[in-house]
Amino acid sequence: MRYLVRLSIIALMLLLVIPNLYAGQKKEVKEGAYWWNQPPWQKPAENPRKKELPLISVKGNEFANPKGDKIVFRGLAISDPDKLEGQGYWSKKHFEELRKMGATVVRIPVHPVAWRDRTPEGYLKLLDEAVKWCTELKMYIIIDWHSIGNLEMELFQDPSYNTTKKETYGFWRTIADHFKGNNTVAFYEIFNEPTHRFGLLGSMTWSEWKKINEDIINLIRAYDKETIPLVVGFDWAYDLNYIHYNPINAEGIAYVSHPYYFKRKKPWEPKWDENFGFAKGQYPVMITEFGFNLENVEEGENKGYGEAIIRYLEERGISWIGWIFDPDWHPKMLKSWDNYELTGSGEFFRKALHGKVDK
Repeated sequence: MRYLVRLSIIALMLLLVIPNLYAGQKKEVKEGAYWWNQPPWQKPAENPRKKELPLISVKGNEFANPKGDKIVFRGLAISDPDKLEGQGYWSKKHFEELRKMGATVVRIPVHPVAWRDRTPEGYLKLLDEAVKWCTELKMYIIIDWHSIGNLEMELFQDPSYNTTKKETYGFWRTIADHFKGNNTVAFYEIFNEPTHRFGLLGSMTWSEWKKINEDIINLIRAYDKETIPLVVGFDWAYDLNYIHYNPINAEGIAYVSHPYYFKRKKPWEPKWDENFGFAKGQYPVMITEFGFNLENVEEGENKGYGEAIIRYLEERGISWIGWIFDPDWHPKMLKSWDNYELTGSGEFFRKALHGKVDK
């Protein structure tokens, strides 16, 4: 009995003493450690050179500068900045080589996997460097969300392209907020290449794709009302036929096609008219991706493709960007990083950018 009484007394003392040991003590809270004391979204630092290049806008079916002069862009695509930085080739020199080639616009593909792995904050640092260098070199920029597949069902062609609607909306919200008012970033290419891959990636109607684009355009313009959204067609961004009867419900946009030589057989020109060229009658059109290995277009049924596509685009005042200024990705324009030695197709595009291709 005495033993039980002693235990009761000890327990009572502990109940009285232990709380007093912590009385007046506060748990140390590290800054930013909890959701309720996170700092507000940080606005990007002011760029004093953001208005250095003339603002590009849509005038009818053309791109134009503030004077109203028609602008036809000719340029090149680079590989993902995350890849280039990881290989040690992310530098102003890379962009200087693009300028030597004759580019007036640079397409920058941002892969969802790289955006996630580097984090938006880290990736924006790379894009800020690109904008700085391009401003200094008098070249405009297209930022391209580089995914391939079916965004409606969120099924994609390769793991590097995997994304979601939520991530895609978040990407464009971040980009538009960060680069609003910066004239060097002239275009936002909403999605690289939509496809259901003959049903292997599910299904997606034009109405569904149209709504996704309109939602993104509205989101972008809540932050940035000046940069031009680029909308791509179906069939891996080749076919724009749906806009005949159901165009995107937005002003000041441009349409995109990727007319690789293997998309259609000769004669190419009537099929280009049918699939994307017709759109130039009402809207600005930009070819943001096409290219070839020279051996594939020198002989046989594809012979003359390079000259034919350049002639077609130039005659219609359609802006174009060649794919790709890199020695690893295909169809590559560089043999290696050594002295930026060009492949046959790289030399073709150098001549085309300088207006020296036989048209």
